[in-house]
Amino acid sequence: MDPSRTPALIAEPAADEPLAHRRLVFGIVAIALLMASIDQTIVATALNAIRGDLNAPLTWSGWTITIYALGQIIVMPLAGRLGDQFGRKKVFLGAAALFTIASLACSLADNIYLLVVFRALQAIGGGAFMPTATGIVAEQFGRDRDRAIGMFTSIFPIGGIIGPIIGGIIVTYWSWREIFVVNIPIGLLLIVLGLRFIPSSTPKAAARVDGAGAALLALTLLFGMFGISSLGGSGAEPTDPLFIASMALALTLGVLFVRHANRHAAPFIPISLLRGRGFGAMNTINFLFGAAMLGFGALVPLYAESRYGIPPLQAGTLLTARAVGMICVAGLAVFALRRTGYRAPMIGGFVLVAVGMTVMSLPPHGLTPYAWLAMAAGITGIGMGLSIPASNNASLQLAPDQISAIAGLRGMFRQSGGIVAVSITTTILTHSANSGTAQAYSFVVFAAILLLMIPLTFLVPDHRGNW
Repeated sequence: MDPSRTPALIAEPAADEPLAHRRLVFGIVAIALLMASIDQTIVATALNAIRGDLNAPLTWSGWTITIYALGQIIVMPLAGRLGDQFGRKKVFLGAAALFTIASLACSLADNIYLLVVFRALQAIGGGAFMPTATGIVAEQFGRDRDRAIGMFTSIFPIGGIIGPIIGGIIVTYWSWREIFVVNIPIGLLLIVLGLRFIPSSTPKAAARVDGAGAALLALTLLFGMFGISSLGGSGAEPTDPLFIASMALALTLGVLFVRHANRHAAPFIPISLLRGRGFGAMNTINFLFGAAMLGFGALVPLYAESRYGIPPLQAGTLLTARAVGMICVAGLAVFALRRTGYRAPMIGGFVLVAVGMTVMSLPPHGLTPYAWLAMAAGITGIGMGLSIPASNNASLQLAPDQISAIAGLRGMFRQSGGIVAVSITTTILTHSANSGTAQAYSFVVFAAILLLMIPLTFLVPDHRGNW
């Protein structure tokens, strides 16, 4: 053996060693993810207060929630790619600063239109957290990155549980403005801790950003999601000129984006991350996953109210049963990944969620309607806790140098699927004679989608052990 090569051979295993401050870094990015998760649900509790204080129409009040989802969808793939190219710490800290400043601006808004604009800026900051956090944690945990990334599964359900509770308390005892004010000290703390403890990552050699590709992707998502969300949020018909124009623009821009990415030497999002046996299948799974699971979750309280007359407060707590199921199972699923691989837990989780959705669509047997729905929601939570850690890690090992970009695309496809499902379902409910029964049928459709996803999992490269 050449003695000159010995140091390199010895150093290689150490390069994948977990770093000393990894748990502290995980805690920092977890706070950011929790804060972004809470802001997805906390504003819903303040809609009536916002409408009254700002004298806002209902449709514009609803856009304070819709624009947050749209902004995140647009920024996730962009932030992921920028993090890989220029360094995840820079993008993460920039996101924290923007989120904090936008929260302050939201609290000071004196009309609904400014509030919607500031919520869009807040969404850009919040949407950049997940892809950059995934990359940062992967670097810090080395060979244990799969377990750390899988633990993200427990953060978002917690935000879903405590967001409405915190929002209700704040609106009851203070005002809706304070739901944004509470983000300011947390954001400042994130910036200070991030500057001190998050190491800088090595940026890629590429010096120029594919601005045209980034713009085409952003505009494709903006017009596509705006058109689809108008079906459910604004009550537009599929024949509405606004919907048709938005979708036509999205399709045209999408074709231009693909054409540009195929021709550009260093495209903003490489086509290899969008198609092929591994990435193409996983992107399809994530879109359908978002449609079935995120769309289902958004409609459960409405279903409980419209079909069984359950009061709104009780109906909202049904999602708590799902979140508890997720949290209880996710930790165990994370530590079993190296033995089970990704495919088995995804398939098992999809089947369990499909069972829970089917149970929810059926009339109660031997239980009160609330207990029956809570049981069904708990089953779906167990299935999600089993499948999400595996689906979060699946395909990351195919391009370890582009983890943030892959995580951003994953979030984009899931959120897009959720918006599509909610918009189409709410449009159908608007035209149905019995919305409760129509929703029951929609849950069966969601369950069928999950079962149809199972063959796609065999197109995703399975993996056991660490990577």
